[in-house]
Amino acid sequence: MFKKYKRWTLILATVLLAAGGVYYFFFTRDTPVPRKKAYFRIDFPEKKYTHFESECPVSFEAPNYSKIENIPSEEGNTGCWFNLFVPRLRATVYCSYFPVENNLEKHISKAYDFTLMHEVKATAIRRTQIRIDSTKMYGIIYDLEGEAASQLQFFVTDSVNHFLRGVLYFRNKPNSDSLAPCLKFMREDVVHMIETMRWK
Repeated sequence: MFKKYKRWTLILATVLLAAGGVYYFFFTRDTPVPRKKAYFRIDFPEKKYTHFESECPVSFEAPNYSKIENIPSEEGNTGCWFNLFVPRLRATVYCSYFPVENNLEKHISKAYDFTLMHEVKATAIRRTQIRIDSTKMYGIIYDLEGEAASQLQFFVTDSVNHFLRGVLYFRNKPNSDSLAPCLKFMREDVVHMIETMRWK
């Protein structure tokens, strides 16, 4: 009698297993499956640079895939402005140059205040000191983490005559996850720009 029950149990298990397999293959194929959020793959241009002489008293190597726009100064204004635009990434580095006339502290304080304006959305602000004695290039790069509108800002100065401030913006809604590869790519260009920068 025990053998009879064992046989029926084995047959029942086989039928249930077969029924489960049929159900899985024929009835669950069109069942939606949640997928992870993903972003489009970005094809970055090859890194190549060209020497650029700005209308401001500064020169540097700019990426070949960028366009530089000089902004005319208003009469009586001692400042000088230019924008470095990368169309492929919809990224712009806005640069402001000012001569130092016993007002270096004021320029540095203003650069810091502009960075702090983004503190509301930033989760952290990292500072990287710039010190290149051979070209008299001193300053700070600010990396803003989180959903700040600008996630990279910097200033450089020779401490005596020149001061330049730069701010990177993407023409997109701030999203630190999707912008992370673009931000990394553009940060390398900004660092290269600073390393090759020369005062006139």
